[in-house]
Order: sequence, then C-alpha cells, then structure tokens
Amino acid sequence: MTNYERIFRTAIAQLRNERRYREFADLERIPGRFPRAHWHSPAGLREVVVWCSNDYLGMGQHPAVISAMTEAVEKYGAGAGGTRNISGTHHPAVLLERELASLHEKESALLFTSGYVANQTALATIGRLLPDGVIFSDAGNHNSIIEGIRRSDARKAIFRHNDLNHLEELLCAETPARPKLIVFESVYSMDGAIAPIAEIVTLAERYGAMTYLDEVHAVGMYGAHGGGIAEREGLASRIDVIQGTLGKAFGCIGGYIAGNEALVDAVRSYAPGFIFTTALPPAVCVAALAAVRHLKSSSAEREAQQRNVRELKEKLAAAKLPVLPNESQIVAIPVGDAEICKQLSDRLLHEHGVYVQPINYPTVPKGTERLRATPTPQHDSRLIGEFVTALEAVWRESGLPFVSGDAAAQARSLESAPAAIRSRA
Repeated sequence: MTNYERIFRTAIAQLRNERRYREFADLERIPGRFPRAHWHSPAGLREVVVWCSNDYLGMGQHPAVISAMTEAVEKYGAGAGGTRNISGTHHPAVLLERELASLHEKESALLFTSGYVANQTALATIGRLLPDGVIFSDAGNHNSIIEGIRRSDARKAIFRHNDLNHLEELLCAETPARPKLIVFESVYSMDGAIAPIAEIVTLAERYGAMTYLDEVHAVGMYGAHGGGIAEREGLASRIDVIQGTLGKAFGCIGGYIAGNEALVDAVRSYAPGFIFTTALPPAVCVAALAAVRHLKSSSAEREAQQRNVRELKEKLAAAKLPVLPNESQIVAIPVGDAEICKQLSDRLLHEHGVYVQPINYPTVPKGTERLRATPTPQHDSRLIGEFVTALEAVWRESGLPFVSGDAAAQARSLESAPAAIRSRA
C-alpha cells in the first residue's frame, strides 16, 4: 500500500533541509496605526513594525477606503452572488473597470480575483488566440507570467533580463508575418529594476509585435495619476495590454488587464479563469474604486513614500549595509545565504520587533538571498532609524561583513546573477 502521508512529509522535509520551508508570522494589523501590527508569537501577543508589506501606500487602512467598504457591505452585502456570467456583474465592478481603463488610457478593462490570476488567465488566453504566435518573455518575469505563457501552448522565447539587444536578436529571427507578443514588467519586485519601456515599445513597433506590461509593483505609485511607470514616461497609449493589481498600492484585492475593447472582450469571452470564477464582492470593488480615485487626484502618498525610500537607502548606506542599486521603491538588502537570511529575519522579529521576510530560492536564485524592505508613507524617520539600528546590530552579531566604497559593485554582482525560477513571495 502507498504511504501517502510519508510522500508529503518527505517533500516538506526536503524544503526544510534546503532552508526553503516557508513560515508565516501570525499578524493582526492595528487599525489606524499602520505599519504597526500585533504578532501572535509563541510567547504571547507582541507589537511589531511591518517592513515588508506590499500595501505600499497604506491605502488598506485609508479612511476613505475603509468608509467606502463599510458602506458598501451595508448596501450590497458580503458576496458577489456568483460568476460574472451568472449573477456577479454588479454595478460597482462595472464602475471600477471603467475607472481602471481611464487610468491606463485604454478603451476597456477586465477584473480578476488577483493579479496572479489576471496574468495567468489573460496570457494563456491571448497566446492561444494568436495563430502560430510566439511570446517573448523577460527572464526576470514573475511566476504568474511564466505559468500563463506555459498554459497558452504558444512558442516562447526568453530574452535576458532587460537586455534590448537580445530581445531584438530574437525578434529578428522570426518572420514578419508571425504574430508576436512581448511580455515584461515595469518594476521587478525582487531587485527593484525598472524596465526600459520606451525602447521595448520601439522594438515592438519596428517588428510588428504586441506588448503586454505588468505594472503590478508600479500602479498607484508612479505617474501623475498613479497609472504606473508607463504613465510617468508618457507611454501608456503605446502599450497594448497593461496588467495591474488592486492588492498592493490600492490596498485591496484583485487584479485586472486594460487594453482595447476587442482584446479585452476576447479574454472575457474565452478565458476559463475569468468565466468560471466567482466575481470580486461589491464591497471590494467599491473600496478599490475609492483607492484608485483618491490616488488619481492625490500625489501626497507617492511623494511621502519616495522621500522615505530615499531616506532608508541613504541611512543603510551610511551604516555600510549593502543595498541593491535601483530607482524604485524596493529596498533589497543582499545576504547571499539562505540560512543566514532566515536567521537575520528571525532575530529582527524576536529581538527588535521588526518584521521583514527573508527572500530565498526559488523566489530569487540561490546565492542571491536577501531581505526586502518596502517603506511606505507611514514609515517615518524614527521608524527608519530604528530599522537601520536593528539591522546593523543583527548583521554584526551574525558576523556578516559591512561594505565600504565598493558596496555598489558588490550589490551589482548579486543583481546580475544567473536567472532561476522566479515567483514572488
């Protein structure tokens, strides 16, 4: 007889042996006090400061968002009532899709239950609809993109991360008449690199390719209205499909794509991951709509976040702690060893009340393990100083070397390590 339990226990033991087993901290965010949270630790309840939230602007606790959701629950109830095809196309979803289409200068938008599902479903569907098509994918793309391309059954060509010459070589190798789709991200979440969007779009136009841009780690935070890096660079109208999330800078949950009406309607009509999934609840859509509208008109949150990101990077450099160089909100602190990275994270939490998750393989390649901090507008100078002091202490106690004038070079060597399987934590 097959011992099924032993199969699963062996699989988990393998993860533990490789220092890849994921442990979750049991947290309760404290209303009105973000980024503070209560940690249900083995020793009891403790207050900690969260430094690794993807609620990049703290909109999950913004009064306008909470008020909108509370009123919507009273008005509409808890659930959506079914799939969009059956009974789940409620008016708040329609309004939110219109707002997202406007945000990205597109004719139409389509909601999904998460950003992951949006990528996986949309790319699989678009790829299947392109006759004899080929998809060009950046080597650093997220796992949801990789899975979507796999499910499309289209031929794929992987170009080196942000390498325009390699992308052009691959495009040149295809016949002009063959349908082509270039898929890339604006902000790569594990190293903070920003894609050369204008150059990629130019190549796409030259070789007759469509473009699909993942703005998950940029929407809300860049551009005059929070439309992402493409809006900031004045390029949104030249991108065929923009994909985003409601679960990060907008502080809610859900994902979406935006594009021309025919493309979005085709995905809506053919995608199993949309057709057969219960719709987002009305209250979620109303809350997300409030967040999108607020960030379209307010730059205060974006400006405060950018100030705090700069301050954290400067203070880490002054403390001679390594930071991967980038121009985004991602503060990646390279460690280079899975076990030590986990130890640093544990000590920060248990000894200093600082919660920042270790980023290990397969999220990043082996040998490039890191801590990843994401300052928000609410991480003020005092919290930044406390974080740097705590990290400096556990870094020294762990025997890790501090960096000197060649810190940037050391960080770049980690940043340019060979690509491996990618997936966000």
